[in-house]
Amino acid sequence: MKQLYSVIRQNTVLNRIFFAVILLCAGILVIRVILTILRRALQKSNLANGAHRLISSLASVALYVLLGLIVASSLGIDVTGIVALASVLTLSVSLALQNMLANVIGGFTLLSTHPFRAGDFVEIAGQSGTVQEINMSYTTLLTPDNKQISIPNSAVVAAQIVNYTSAGTRRVEIPVNAGYTAPVQKVLDALVQAGTADNVLLSPAPSAVITGYGDSAIGYCLRVWVKAEDYWDVYYALQQRIKEVFDQQEIEMTYPHLNIHMK
Repeated sequence: MKQLYSVIRQNTVLNRIFFAVILLCAGILVIRVILTILRRALQKSNLANGAHRLISSLASVALYVLLGLIVASSLGIDVTGIVALASVLTLSVSLALQNMLANVIGGFTLLSTHPFRAGDFVEIAGQSGTVQEINMSYTTLLTPDNKQISIPNSAVVAAQIVNYTSAGTRRVEIPVNAGYTAPVQKVLDALVQAGTADNVLLSPAPSAVITGYGDSAIGYCLRVWVKAEDYWDVYYALQQRIKEVFDQQEIEMTYPHLNIHMK
């Protein structure tokens, strides 16, 4: 009797192991199919590549953990304790790594909402530069003087973001001063003439306006529209061109001064 019971028990264990192996193989196959479908769906979405990798990784981990619990349960292992222990460990790790998790969540938010993309010139929390990379922890900017700045994603999400590139065009504004003796219309025409430079868009056309009256000069401003990538080249080119046009037309750029009349 004991031998019969032993044989039956052995067969039961073998059956469980055999069933668990089949379940494991089938589960791995199903997970691969699910992940393949998920990746194809993500490729058709508007999410960035970084978000694709994050979602795929999280889904893969969750599915394999679930499969492990199912296989363990099929072998007769009580998974209740394992789940409870995993919950406690997850909570402990979450508390210890809350800053990192906040950055990861911030990275996912940036990659899904697209306030900017790699290559955009932005201003974030007082820092300006071209976006080099958006990973799951940091956003990296490259400043015009070639300094690399890494900002935690949690800080990026909480900060005001100014994107100078997304609209495709930018307006260049050059403020200048001219003396009261110079005819106003002559100065305005000279500024518009200076604004017809290379890489300046003709629509909207360059324009010039009066911005104020100072103690010793009238304030003017030249405004032109350019493609976002041409902004700095045009900005510095106009600084030189305005001075050249003013010299040609004998328009004086004044500076703060005081006239004293003696009687």
